[in-house]
Amino acid sequence: MSKDTLDKAADAVKRTTDNVKDAIHEGQHRTAAEAEKARRESLGGELSGTEKAKSVVNEAKHRTQAEIDAAKRDLRNR
Repeated sequence: MSKDTLDKAADAVKRTTDNVKDAIHEGQHRTAAEAEKARRESLGGELSGTEKAKSVVNEAKHRTQAEIDAAKRDLRNR
């Protein structure tokens, strides 16, 4: 095998590994966002306004992180 072939194979393995990691992280963030939303919905009136606001921000943070992971995969696969 030539060096180019080995380099291409190594790049493909790295790209696949990075894609899998990002897909896992994306799933974890989406799950965390849904869990935060469900917690807020189940506790409803028991949460103070500040707690609700923090929960909304936390959910948005997780959704944003999930979108970043998805975007990284999209960019890598172009």
